[in-house]
Amino acid sequence: MSRAIADVQTPGRRRRSEGKKAAILDAAETLFITEGYERTSVDAVAARAQVSKRTVYDHFGDKETVFLRVLERVSDALVSTVRAAIDEELTVGRDLREALTAFGHRIVNQTFPSSDYVAFRRLVSQQRSVPRLPETVRDRPERMLEDRFAGLAATGEIRAPDPRLAARHFTALTVSLALEMVADRWQQAQAAESAELSAIITDGVDAFLRAYR
Repeated sequence: MSRAIADVQTPGRRRRSEGKKAAILDAAETLFITEGYERTSVDAVAARAQVSKRTVYDHFGDKETVFLRVLERVSDALVSTVRAAIDEELTVGRDLREALTAFGHRIVNQTFPSSDYVAFRRLVSQQRSVPRLPETVRDRPERMLEDRFAGLAATGEIRAPDPRLAARHFTALTVSLALEMVADRWQQAQAAESAELSAIITDGVDAFLRAYR
């Protein structure tokens, strides 16, 4: 085969390879969520993705790596959602109380109910034997919020010598409390009332501003 022909075909082979990788991750995500990490085999992933077992190993190496790539993909989607909320809600010049409240509502009302968050929660809430992403990856949303709070401190909007601590306090007073309530309701097969969630966000923002303004 000539070099020219090989060069023409390479993009097509690359697309097919990427398509197989995506199919493997889609199949693995479904199986890891429905069957659990321990009960999911590479054979099952390959069968659901309609590829050979060798193809799974060629792309990912082993089941642990497949799981981590699935978790990483879902995490990346959540990070994009949080980044968009930060960029679009915590804008320069906007009333800070309004901005923080809008940000909290957006995370609670759009991120928590999203299929990406549900998948992430089901993947990481399994038994302790499941592989975990590095802490630097897990902490990306908190670090993005820390960066924005550092900007707010630099312009005098908040008094935060330690923006990382401020971000953690804000999250604990708002998003984390809302998540606790949502998680409790999920366990009881009940829906969290929007008014209750709204009150948590509003009260949390007020508490945060009393401490940091």
